[in-house]
Amino acid sequence: MKNTGLRKSLVFILLSLVLVGFIGFVEKQSLYKTFQGSEVKIGGVSGLYFVEESEIRQIISESFPELKVGMMIEEVPLKEIEKRIEGHPFVKSVQATIGQKGILNLEIHQHQPIARIARPTAADGYITVEGLIIPTSPTYTSRVLILEGKHAEKLMNKGDVNSEMPELMDLIRYIAADKFWSAQITELEVNSPTDIRMYQQVGSQIIEFGDAFNLQDKFDRIKIFYKEILPRKGWDTYSRVSVKFKDQIVCE
Repeated sequence: MKNTGLRKSLVFILLSLVLVGFIGFVEKQSLYKTFQGSEVKIGGVSGLYFVEESEIRQIISESFPELKVGMMIEEVPLKEIEKRIEGHPFVKSVQATIGQKGILNLEIHQHQPIARIARPTAADGYITVEGLIIPTSPTYTSRVLILEGKHAEKLMNKGDVNSEMPELMDLIRYIAADKFWSAQITELEVNSPTDIRMYQQVGSQIIEFGDAFNLQDKFDRIKIFYKEILPRKGWDTYSRVSVKFKDQIVCE
């Protein structure tokens, strides 16, 4: 009899534990069906962050005041959140997902500046690796190739370098991708599509590049100027060198 009573007690305790566990599981599953907060992950560009987490959280709080802890997951407007955050000038793309624990995960990728258009009487602008023109950041400055000149300023109004002068993007990418040229060429003066001039880190000569075509041939001729002409004539002999004409190196 004692064994029977003991078994009944054990069964009762076991069933009670199962019931408590089931209730806890249901409550936990119910919890995961509601919004429980957000996490923001921003991919840096060369160690720089032009988009700050505080900006993203402010955008969300101002644009979606109804987004509170406890809100049903299916009511969280993921697409609208993505679209709103993509309105940030430095945001290239954003993916909004909700994890199993009810956390809104925001994975953000930034635009990468590759050059900067400098204007003496107006705000500057960055050129991204895709050729888009975006505003500069009030918080961070990226050390990139500088573009000046009348035509460079006109490009600011286009919003996309590729639509106006795709060959210029080829030139910018060529310089940025080469370790030597990215260190040596500090500025492009773009007066027109056929009048591009280069300024150097080392050397006071202005390099008249002409248009932005035949890049490899023109840079090969500039290297000849460095390796064969300057050692014989001296760095201070010439004030300009031109490679804009085919098969020629004109020094003055």
